[in-house]
Amino acid sequence: MKTPRDVSGAELIQALRVLGYQRMRQEGSHIRLTTLLDGEFHLTVPHHVPLRLGTLKSILKLVATHHELSVEELLNRLEL
Repeated sequence: MKTPRDVSGAELIQALRVLGYQRMRQEGSHIRLTTLLDGEFHLTVPHHVPLRLGTLKSILKLVATHHELSVEELLNRLEL
């Protein structure tokens, strides 16, 4: 599955709710998310439209590694 190219920060944050991520704070255009699923994990997502492809891939890889999923499995779960 190819990485989607038109995902905004807000869309990614909404999709990550499936994995228990909640907004903790915001500084400028960066939003800090936290999940307790599979252990505590913190993540910062830029609130940009759209996210740069490299930024999106980095975030997806971090999340997939934490939840012990492949990036493809993660994309299917997030329905992106």
